[in-house]
Amino acid sequence: MAALIIGIILILFCVFACLPMGLAWGAAVVAFLKGCAPVLAAFIGLVSVFIGIADIKDKREAMAEEEEAKSEEGK
Repeated sequence: MAALIIGIILILFCVFACLPMGLAWGAAVVAFLKGCAPVLAAFIGLVSVFIGIADIKDKREAMAEEEEAKSEEGK
């Protein structure tokens, strides 16, 4: 319950800070988002590559296990 209340308070502060009649941090927030977007995109791309490589390895292992099970079944 406390986490929910704190989350709502932080969201309200964020909205207040970005509004022109509040703290007017809107331009700074947009500049921050523009600056962190390429870094975030590179990080997500790197994680995706690692996940893809792990998926390929898992598929190869599964195929090897299937072939091994078939060869044992034929004996």
